[in-house]
Amino acid sequence: MLVACRRGDEAAQLRLYNQLAYGLMGVCLRYCPNRAEAEDALQNTFVKLFTRLDQYRGEGPFEAWARRIAVHTSLHAMEQHRLRHPASPSAADLEEHAAALPSPDPSALDQLAAADLLQHLASLPPGYRAVLNLYAIEGYSHAEIAQLLGIAEGTSKSQLARSRQLLAQRLHLAKPKLCQS
Repeated sequence: MLVACRRGDEAAQLRLYNQLAYGLMGVCLRYCPNRAEAEDALQNTFVKLFTRLDQYRGEGPFEAWARRIAVHTSLHAMEQHRLRHPASPSAADLEEHAAALPSPDPSALDQLAAADLLQHLASLPPGYRAVLNLYAIEGYSHAEIAQLLGIAEGTSKSQLARSRQLLAQRLHLAKPKLCQS
């Protein structure tokens, strides 16, 4: 199928799109601030995939290569959103807030549905969400995250810790609501 896609075979490209779109949309949704921007990132991901197929060397699964492109494209979309909407809280504000968070009740996770968890993840500040996704879900190291996001390795580590702390606090606050469901 990849050979046909490289030749510009539209039917093969549609099959590849149908095979990958759902999973790559999940990647885009984890990084982008809203569904519309995630859809744009997905479209840009496929444009890059189809125009850069010659760069895929067959070293590892094609899906992993496509996923890396989706991550990079989504991070770029997240950065563009931040530049268009600079009213987001500063890193210093977020760090100050996270430092004051109480320890969570570990049983809150037991009461949580997957959709609730995704909603709480999406509500994290963009930088925290990006680091948490890159580290915990994508499996990047702090050095790789630092390079991808243009931050210090220590910043990646502290944002991961603070994102976990903020997420835990939100889960703790959501527990009574979740128990009523």
